[in-house]
Amino acid sequence: MCAESLDTASCRRGPFGLSLPDETLEQANYEVLLAPDGETALKVAHKARPDVILLDVMMPGLDGFETCRRLKANPETRPIPVVFISAQNETRSTIDGFKAGGVDYITKPFQADQVLIRVHTHLTNHRLTREVLEKNRELEAINARLREEIGRREEAEASLELADAKLSLISEQEMERWGLAALVGRSQAMRDVIQEIRKLQPADKTSVLIRGESGTGKELVARALHFSGRRRGRPFIAVNCAAVPSELAESLFFGHVKGAFSGAHDNRKGYFEMAHGGTLFLDEIGDMPLHLQAKLLRALENGTFIAVGGQVERSADVRVLAATNVDLQRRTESGTFRNDLYFRIAGYEIQLKPLRERRDDVGLFIEHFLKRFAKELKIASPKLNPEAHKALISYHYPGNIRELKSIIERALIESGGATIQEHHLHLLNERVLTQSPSPSSTDGRQVPPLPLNLAQSEIALVKRALAQAGGNVSRAAQVLGINRTKIYRILGPALDE
Repeated sequence: MCAESLDTASCRRGPFGLSLPDETLEQANYEVLLAPDGETALKVAHKARPDVILLDVMMPGLDGFETCRRLKANPETRPIPVVFISAQNETRSTIDGFKAGGVDYITKPFQADQVLIRVHTHLTNHRLTREVLEKNRELEAINARLREEIGRREEAEASLELADAKLSLISEQEMERWGLAALVGRSQAMRDVIQEIRKLQPADKTSVLIRGESGTGKELVARALHFSGRRRGRPFIAVNCAAVPSELAESLFFGHVKGAFSGAHDNRKGYFEMAHGGTLFLDEIGDMPLHLQAKLLRALENGTFIAVGGQVERSADVRVLAATNVDLQRRTESGTFRNDLYFRIAGYEIQLKPLRERRDDVGLFIEHFLKRFAKELKIASPKLNPEAHKALISYHYPGNIRELKSIIERALIESGGATIQEHHLHLLNERVLTQSPSPSSTDGRQVPPLPLNLAQSEIALVKRALAQAGGNVSRAAQVLGINRTKIYRILGPALDE
């Protein structure tokens, strides 16, 4: 059994009839593993997974043919090429070797160069086969994601291509749901935001950057800007930039022509063209890949773009609204976000304050969500007992409005429509956010240090945050100051651990 080795090689004369000098294999940089019989050879092959197996036909116990058949019956050793070595120079024996699954047959006596050439050839073929299979798996995964996205876009296009006569009615319904009337709040901070939205109603070409922590209602503000403005009768396309696969980003945003890549069976519109006449909302724009930022800037500056695989410029009248929970100016300084794109999307900025700084709105939100979910569950709006009400009013809400909404919905379901008690509320312990993990935890157990490997450190840190947040992904994301989508990205390879 032979495997390529970069720094070591070993060989001893063994029962396979292999009589090559040790120095020949060492100079060729091979490592050879020996087994005295077929049963041992099966075990060694299963454990070591050699690149090539040289198998003597005549062996104690299992002969070479049966050993090869068992190797090929095991999915884990099946891909390994088997070369038979035998003193039998008969056509029948050669045929039996190939039927058993061998790829080559060498008869004794043989020259050292003859075996070395055969071994090198099959090592090379085996390695190239592995590389091709791995690349095919990668391409298939990309194609699967692309087919899924194409299906989603077909559904979106089908809905956008409904009769234009219905579009205005749909927009009016959306305006009622998402316009200014949908914005809840009586604090000065919320009144200021509503006033800014009113100022922007006639400025239907101005790009707006909406800033705020996760869960503060950035998309709600974006929808209010759209459905209370002049573009309310046209499409509103929302895209989470953090969830867009990098390799598909350009196609998703600007479309592609038929034959542009494997799986592109038809011409497809991108988000930019689908939003023509309306609004393109780019959530978490700070996570947009750099290569896409340059193309987006050109589309915003000129109103033109080129589909993937195309050669003709297309145009689209699109207003861009963007949202972020990170400091984009700091990212421009670090080189992860384009400075020119930042100034292009930040024609006007709206800052949303966290719920903990809008205490006047908490009670209003509680009442709003109680009525909303009670209506959806078709039950009477329940009451809160004094302890539950006090707990909700004084809570710090690291997940902001989104967290409050989740807390109320769960409490309503658990209470079954009866008065909501304090035990129906699932609030994150304040200590989890105010105390950083120390080398020793508060209960005396040692917290392992983070590994030096960056990817492993990210996984360990996210797992630690999830443990502190009781498994709640939104709360863990808030603790870490990232989008919840990033948590799924980071834990992707570690989900089965």
